[in-house]
Amino acid sequence: MLGGIREQPAETPQPAPRRIFQERQRITGLPLYFQGYLSVRHSGCQEFRVYWTELRGTMLFFYDDKKAPTYSQKLDISALTSATNVYPDENGSALFILMLSNGELELKANDCECGKEWKGFILTVTKLSVPPDASLLPGQLTRMHEVLEKEKKRRIALNDCSSTSLNRKSPPSSTLTTMPVCFYAVSRQEAIEMLEKNPSCGNLILRPGSDSKNYAITIRHELVAPHLKHYKVRSKGASYVIELERQ
Repeated sequence: MLGGIREQPAETPQPAPRRIFQERQRITGLPLYFQGYLSVRHSGCQEFRVYWTELRGTMLFFYDDKKAPTYSQKLDISALTSATNVYPDENGSALFILMLSNGELELKANDCECGKEWKGFILTVTKLSVPPDASLLPGQLTRMHEVLEKEKKRRIALNDCSSTSLNRKSPPSSTLTTMPVCFYAVSRQEAIEMLEKNPSCGNLILRPGSDSKNYAITIRHELVAPHLKHYKVRSKGASYVIELERQ
């Protein structure tokens, strides 16, 4: 339940420190498109509450503090039906309402320019088109077009990942009910390509080993740059052992 009123900071919001950004990226697993302070009020709530808000994919993540690594609430806005015009309230803030299939969400920004920018990015990712708003500045429109292309690519990757899951080769019938969902009957190179092309679908694939009785694991690590490693999985009695180092 949202409650309590806090004033939005007057200063221009700055991005969170890199360490916090990386932790949020790991937790949400979604690309960051836009961020800043918003006052939020759900249907049935009496008061607005200020959150540091991030638009990632078609999700809004709300943080109690700008430097908090974990979100306190999240909201899927992919089913957005419409959004009202941005209009100023009696305090000079900019208010607009998101119409969702399961209710309404009132959002309040510091000023009309900020409110129109938030609304523009939200419509861009949910409708997959940049809104024709004559009041948006050229720089804002450019960033929205960039976000649009990123979101289109993300959707394509998700569809490819789903198709791969449906069309992957089935394991032998004797193991069909016991294999984990991360198992794919693919080669080492195919596993590499799947992880590189679909980072949002996960970072680990269990696959058949080079012999007929063992398995292998391919993992994509996000360090300074993406890094792929392979591990052998050997059978030992009724269980399996992952070799983390070469014997």
